[in-house]
Amino acid sequence: MILGITGGIASGKSTAAALLAQHGAHVISADQVAREVVKPGSELLARLVQMFGSEVLAADKSLARKRLGELVFADPQARKRLEAVMHPAIAELSSQQLRSAAEKYALVVYEAPLLFEAGAHKRVDKVLCVTVEPSVQLERVQQRDGCTLAQAQAQVEAQMPQHKKAELSDYVIDNSADLAALKVKIDQFFQVQLASDLHAAPAENK
Repeated sequence: MILGITGGIASGKSTAAALLAQHGAHVISADQVAREVVKPGSELLARLVQMFGSEVLAADKSLARKRLGELVFADPQARKRLEAVMHPAIAELSSQQLRSAAEKYALVVYEAPLLFEAGAHKRVDKVLCVTVEPSVQLERVQQRDGCTLAQAQAQVEAQMPQHKKAELSDYVIDNSADLAALKVKIDQFFQVQLASDLHAAPAENK
């Protein structure tokens, strides 16, 4: 099975994926794939420099992701242009990696913040959405990024609402408590729900 994991910002998607890896799952991260497609010297990185200027290059000629993010965050049209070139490249490489991993592992996890927005849910069999209480989410974003409440709210509001992602998903796990509580939920999820689905007939892609 290929399981997609998604959720809102600071919901704990990566932590959930890491906990499933402890059960033997092979994890592929869309964020890591996104880094690979714009590695120094790549055609895509050169195209981004053409589109947004040399200021998106760091001193070591790698992509200055934070700087690029700041450029497109406040400009919806710029963000659309960025997504128009990034999403196809990420889709191609992640599809290759998922196909290869599915031949070797019983459970492959594809962690992707923009799973639904990028249409990547079509490449997985089931989707797990990790949710979090809004107040906890804002607190985590502020702690993680060292930003203000208003900045944290802007980041949350720029994404698809997490309740919408939950509605579109096959499984939902709330991660508003601590790591120990999440571990218990992931353990139970793996042993009960996933174990049942893994032994069932392979599902068609969504």
